[in-house]
Amino acid sequence: MPPPLLLDPAQLDCTKIVADQEGVRKINQQRFEMEHLNAIVLFDPSQHLLAGYKDVREDEFWVRGHMPGYPLLPGVIMCEAAAQLCSYYIGSQNILECDFVGFGGLENVRFRAPVRPGVRLVFVGKAIKLHRRQVICHVQGFVESTMVFHGDIIGMPLTRSET
Repeated sequence: MPPPLLLDPAQLDCTKIVADQEGVRKINQQRFEMEHLNAIVLFDPSQHLLAGYKDVREDEFWVRGHMPGYPLLPGVIMCEAAAQLCSYYIGSQNILECDFVGFGGLENVRFRAPVRPGVRLVFVGKAIKLHRRQVICHVQGFVESTMVFHGDIIGMPLTRSET
């Protein structure tokens, strides 16, 4: 049974962009093939709640090989995109005093439906534990009104060491 909705995705207006691709890049470090978050469409620090999306394209690097003839977005990429959503929140609020937020782990992850090219994958996230050494966000992913995955993303502070 899926968890209760953090927010009904039907309530989101994905045309009202809070941060576009360039805005996401100001906070998140990922580039090129590893950019998996196209926009932020809800940002509510008072409730530790945010939402964003990934447009799943036919020309992405994984389409040819996962699975030939019936491409399915790999679960690991769904988790990475969700982590990027959380990283945006953590970085924009300067919750962790660090150079950037690292992917510290996953808990309670479930995949509920396949995601195929040509859809918009909407993420809703809520920070549920805020600490200077770790942040945990519960995230849910939707294609239209169908919850396709959910889980808890753990973020941790990383600092570049100078040599």
